Amino acid sequence: MPADYNGTWDMVSNENLDGYMVALDINFATRKIASMLKPQKVIKQDGDSFTFQTMSSVLTYKSSFTVGEEFEEVTKGMDNRKCQSVVNWDGDKLVCVQKGEKRNRGWTHWIQGDELHLVRLCTFFFFFIFI
Repeated sequence: MPADYNGTWDMVSNENLDGYMVALDINFATRKIASMLKPQKVIKQDGDSFTFQTMSSVLTYKSSFTVGEEFEEVTKGMDNRKCQSVVNWDGDKLVCVQKGEKRNRGWTHWIQGDELHLVRLCTFFFFFIFI
């Protein structure tokens, strides 16, 4: 059975956020504000159905999906682009592939111990750790 992602996760570190946002063509001012944020992620999971809510002092982003089913996603708060996304299991990892204006875009979530890891891809990678 895949991992249980239910919970509230606080960001404790990130790597290469600026490189990721540069790859998305996000302006300098937005990148500087984003680099100072420490968002919290709330995940609700019911089998293969998920709701992700990422909250910071500046914005809240919510996404709902079912593993294996393609859905339209607007990357509100980052680059505000529409893309077609699909999330699949890779063992206990959730792997999302996003198709749209930007190539090689997506993310992977996994739990290791009491940490939720997130890697975002868009040519560059960006690595979060939540606890």
